Amino acid sequence: MTVDVALVQLASEETEPPQERVRRAVALTWDAAASADLVVLPELWLAGAFDVHGSGRLAQPVNGELIETFRSVARDTATWIHAGSVPEQDGGFTFNTSVVVAPDGTVAATYRKRHLFGFDGGEPEVMTAGDDLVCVDTPLGPTGLATCYDLRFPEHFRGLVDHGATAFLLASGWPDRRIEHWRVLLRARAIEDQSWVVACNGVGTQCGTTLGGRSAVVDPLGDVVAEAGTDETVLVATVEPTAAADWRAAFPALDDRR
Repeated sequence: MTVDVALVQLASEETEPPQERVRRAVALTWDAAASADLVVLPELWLAGAFDVHGSGRLAQPVNGELIETFRSVARDTATWIHAGSVPEQDGGFTFNTSVVVAPDGTVAATYRKRHLFGFDGGEPEVMTAGDDLVCVDTPLGPTGLATCYDLRFPEHFRGLVDHGATAFLLASGWPDRRIEHWRVLLRARAIEDQSWVVACNGVGTQCGTTLGGRSAVVDPLGDVVAEAGTDETVLVATVEPTAAADWRAAFPALDDRR
């Protein structure tokens, strides 16, 4: 059975009020759900991935109004929704948290980003890193969650494989100036882990940094099934979940790990 995925490559411009962006994100998600089994949004799209202080000001609990809105959309459309990552407030700490919602409106999984980006400031100034690898059953099969900068750490993805993952879902805010790294690393993670990679990046400019788009779906052999451009768009692609197990059986490289 095939699965249709829709990647909402949302623009987060610093000139747009957050409430207007929420309205647009919900509308795009609703429209995408008409042709998809799973809809995915980017990282920290509410304020924009590079406006970390803005994200801090907009943080709310996972059971807050923002995620409740997406839970309602999931219920009304009977669609899986990865709401991207949102600034989560919990116990006096702020996390960069990805939220996956099931078609019945329940929160199926949350993942707090483990590798925070920023060498001289950035996310670590505002956010606390998560500790746990998260794998959740979705229409893609056992699905590992990752966020943006995690992509540079292959051990994160290999750990998800050890948890049973045959597909990875990424929400990202990857900048235009390093977008070729993004494109290579997506294929590398797919090839070395013989897994599907479904990766939604943002576009728009925040705090002087422009996001690069190029959201993509990569199959377990590393072939790019679909790739977006650099403008706001909804990328739709078809995934065959069993392709990962088929390729692992035909070319069992993971069995030779030492």
